[in-house]
Amino acid sequence: MHRRRFIATGAGLVAAARMPPALAQRRDPRVLRFVPQANLTALDPVWTTASITQTHGYTVFDTLFGIDDAGKVRPQMAEGHGVSDDGRAWTIRLRDGLRWHDGQPVLARDCAASLERWAKRDVFGGSFAPLLESMGAADDRTIRIALRSPFPLLLSAIAKTAAVSAFMMPERLARTDPFRQVPEMVGSGPYRFVADEYNSGSRVVYRKFDGYVPRQEPAENTAGGKIAHFERIEWSVMPDSATAAAALQAGEVDWWDQVNPDLTPLLRRGRGVTVAVNDPTGYIGTLRFNHLQPPFNNTGIRRAVLYAANQDDYLRAITGNDPEIFSECHSVWPCGTPYGRETLPAELRGPADLNRAKAMLREAGYRGEKVVIINPSDLPSIGPFGLVTADLLKKLEMNVELVETDWGSVIQRRASREPVERGGWSIFHTWWPSPSILNPAITPILRGQGANGWFGWYSNPRVEALSAEWLTASDEAEQARLAEEIQQESFREVPVVPLGRYFIRTAYRTGLTGFLKTASSYPWNVRWA
Repeated sequence: MHRRRFIATGAGLVAAARMPPALAQRRDPRVLRFVPQANLTALDPVWTTASITQTHGYTVFDTLFGIDDAGKVRPQMAEGHGVSDDGRAWTIRLRDGLRWHDGQPVLARDCAASLERWAKRDVFGGSFAPLLESMGAADDRTIRIALRSPFPLLLSAIAKTAAVSAFMMPERLARTDPFRQVPEMVGSGPYRFVADEYNSGSRVVYRKFDGYVPRQEPAENTAGGKIAHFERIEWSVMPDSATAAAALQAGEVDWWDQVNPDLTPLLRRGRGVTVAVNDPTGYIGTLRFNHLQPPFNNTGIRRAVLYAANQDDYLRAITGNDPEIFSECHSVWPCGTPYGRETLPAELRGPADLNRAKAMLREAGYRGEKVVIINPSDLPSIGPFGLVTADLLKKLEMNVELVETDWGSVIQRRASREPVERGGWSIFHTWWPSPSILNPAITPILRGQGANGWFGWYSNPRVEALSAEWLTASDEAEQARLAEEIQQESFREVPVVPLGRYFIRTAYRTGLTGFLKTASSYPWNVRWA
């Protein structure tokens, strides 16, 4: 472990261990006090794929359709839908009584504009955008979509829960350039964003929206009744894990989103605290290259890093060396899902010979170009990845600069397409919930959309053609064949380096119930027993 990180964590453990037993009373049962995984710097959940912004998005905004625990599409803001016999004309009927947080009614034209903006930023939405002939309002409660050819997965695209979700906004906000953030947070979800109490780096506040009418079905994932049991939700940003652990033990906060693995044993011994894994599918760690700038605009150099990377090193670092919550996965699709076959070519399988990796770099033409790794020092579920990569690349005699900042700064900087000398970057790391990258329709990290794609701007026309075939394939066997072709192309061209699967624990005050089985920390349904 990085010496500075070890000292800080060790000191935190000592400090937390000295905390008195958690005997504090809840100050106000109407308030949920939450410690998020990272600072919230980007507020627009259509502008970025950052998980913290998506959690914020689901608190404030709502979607036309949701996904239940079985992965099936369910109506959410929608009352229902219709589709023509030829599959080209769709109508979506809104539920009665929907209102925006500013008191205005939700109209079909708001939702049509929201879908248009979302489709310009999302991989799945972008798949049907070329087929779109028109989209608008048939009346105040009916959205009408006309396609040039059938797209049977339309509702699946609108309902998906990860990367960029199709959040509905008032038309005046939805007309904002999708590559710029909207200026206001006006949604129709169960909680309202309190702008005048927002302080990036410290505090985020939401208040229950009394005008929200939840569905009557039980809550499952993003589907069903989103019942707000709290009048107020307060996020307290705590970059230091020991501080968050101590606050939870003392009853000063109610829920810590992502627990530092080093502090798990301490919390388990504490009184009044429950440690759990709410997401049964796990997370996939990834190393992402900047494909626009040297040296990783060179496929051979990317392949050398793929060959040299040892998943066991990354997984032990990210989980505190806890083998119960990680497993290697040498696939670009999540292991345990239909396409998660470990078919890494033999020449890239480990254990890696670093001398061979150095030779691969030389043969590919690496000449000492600077590699800037942007890395969050405040996010234990990602930060150790950057330390492992920096150490590996130094062993490969690459010219490495590790830039450690908060996660919010990483999110901002990864949007830069400039060279490293002008504030750009070469590598960053992140994780993805397994369901968010399990097929070609939804994964942004393998798609080769170039300048219109995900951060790193990987371009690969062949992958785009294979993905288009997957969307229209006649049966599951053909889809599986195409997914494997994309996997082999990804091993050749290396858009990312997969780092394996692991689980992230959450912790909360005992007595807090109603947690959903999801990768995101949704606030609805949660309540005191």
